[in-house]
Amino acid sequence: MYTWYKIENISAASFGENEMKEFLINNKRVGLLKRAQNIYAFSAVCPHASGDLCNGWLDALGRIVCPVHSYRYDPATGRNTSGEGYKLFTYPVEIRNDEVFIGLLS
Repeated sequence: MYTWYKIENISAASFGENEMKEFLINNKRVGLLKRAQNIYAFSAVCPHASGDLCNGWLDALGRIVCPVHSYRYDPATGRNTSGEGYKLFTYPVEIRNDEVFIGLLS
């Protein structure tokens, strides 16, 4: 079961394509990424060495690249795509009347 949290000061329409932003939601650092008209939510902390993923970048395939060791993660699944075996925690996203909501497990 999820508890849904509205992301303040951002709308789905105003969030820029390929833009990553970090938010503190219920004491969790959550990153948001808009890519190909989808909004993805993920842990803003790399599971390998705690790098700040929102200070990273996207590669040509739209994967999040950690700025510390260049590990790459699929924003939709959290799967590590560079072969190290780590998994990035992802969160469900709902758009309601152009407002962005993130689901955290209760």
